[in-house]
Amino acid sequence: MFAAESLVRTLINQGVEVCFTNPGTSEMHMVAALDRTNGMRSVLCLFEGVATGAADGYARMADKPACTLLHLGPGAGNGLANLHNARRAYAPVVNIVGDHARDHIKLDAPLTSDAAGVCRPMSRWVGCVADASEVSTMAVEAVQQSYGPERGVASLILPADCAWSDAEPSVIEAQPVPAPNAVDATTVETVAAALRAATDPVLFLGNDACREDGLAAAGRIAEATGARLFMDTFVPRIARGHGRVSAKRLGYFGEQALEELGATDLLVIAGSKPPVAFFAYPDQPGELTPPGARTEILAGPADDVIAGLQAVAEALCSGQTEPDLPAQSQAPKLFPDEPLNPGYVGISLLRHMPEDSIICDDATTSGMGVFPWIEHGPRHDWLCLTGGAIGSGMPQAIGAAMACPDKQVFALCGDGAAAYTLQALWTQAREKLDVINIVFANHSYLVLNVELARVGAGDPGPAAQQMLSLDNPKMDWVKLAEGFGVPGQTARTAGEFDSALARALAAGGPQMIVAEI
Repeated sequence: MFAAESLVRTLINQGVEVCFTNPGTSEMHMVAALDRTNGMRSVLCLFEGVATGAADGYARMADKPACTLLHLGPGAGNGLANLHNARRAYAPVVNIVGDHARDHIKLDAPLTSDAAGVCRPMSRWVGCVADASEVSTMAVEAVQQSYGPERGVASLILPADCAWSDAEPSVIEAQPVPAPNAVDATTVETVAAALRAATDPVLFLGNDACREDGLAAAGRIAEATGARLFMDTFVPRIARGHGRVSAKRLGYFGEQALEELGATDLLVIAGSKPPVAFFAYPDQPGELTPPGARTEILAGPADDVIAGLQAVAEALCSGQTEPDLPAQSQAPKLFPDEPLNPGYVGISLLRHMPEDSIICDDATTSGMGVFPWIEHGPRHDWLCLTGGAIGSGMPQAIGAAMACPDKQVFALCGDGAAAYTLQALWTQAREKLDVINIVFANHSYLVLNVELARVGAGDPGPAAQQMLSLDNPKMDWVKLAEGFGVPGQTARTAGEFDSALARALAAGGPQMIVAEI
């Protein structure tokens, strides 16, 4: 038995059941081990950024890590953007990166690099296997580190000779999963007292606070204190739809956020950190806590924020009934001949989206237009672009669909973002996943046109306009999808999109709808 087989069996024992892979020569013994070992599903991705994005989506919906298998430092480098999104989502990922055999590294072969150094900026932990005898113990450590208690990316560097060794290290049985830190009673009392005393409190939610149980507790607090509920602009996973408490997403632009938070005198942070602007702008503040407002931290990303919110709710309103929640929204009248825009996409989702769907949002400006229409529609989970690194939607949808094979998954993608990782379509087709990819084709990096004006860089000339334009030539997304094995349709009006969505849902499997807006 190769040492690599011990590693794979140990990972399976720790609950790791899926490997998103793009291997090379140095990882062939891991490939053989995955082939020989039952219990681990191997999913080939044509680009490393698809593998890492899929691992992110899987972790957000399964609440446990998948692993990746990437080829040396350059392969890990190709996957870094979506590891960044996973890191910002506090998503547990075990990122396995093969390396040259230990005695080959000194020869400085063409693919030699500092694999650990490549991984370090996007990882909360990096471990390097130094001897074949420790592959199993290092595998357990990687899984444990991915769970935190501040969850994140744990990268394990595996030299080829350690993988091919016949040393047969012990296979390690399941180990306890690290739990998040408990919120202490003193913090709960302090926050509850501050909420009682405040005149305009805001409860600012992030990460697990935006799951169903966290929102329910936040709703009880709001009912008891009059607190306004806000959440981070980009949250890893938001429980939405009828029968669920809804918080307002903080505005993307700093001046919007400051206006929304207004004259609050208390900002209670639950699962996040005090809000900051996404970018720096000339003569604009970066910190978005209103001047003079008191800040109390109930829980950060490493803490059990749901239990903390529930404890505060009990302290404020023990035994109080749950707040009244709105019934399911009814779709407004559709005007079929109207030119398509993101709002009409939201209305169509409200009309047709199955209960308990999953939406992976990589659409930036267009996603913001869809979001409000389904707030109280069919119940669903909305996964945001947490790190701002576009190219997450289609890969993330792979992982979400594999974590929840009984649910319908939608990937909302801008055309610029989709072009980063369109190879994900091939994996969707190969694995026969129920993913409907909606590409908003405005043939532009629209948000960057807005940002160009906001940073005070002046009016764009022809060269600047060309750097932000995607219309010369326009991408044919139906042909691109079909080339990867995914059927495609194009919609230019509200009625065409509504009909296309109904057809895609009826057909099942991966589908592409190009929304020309």
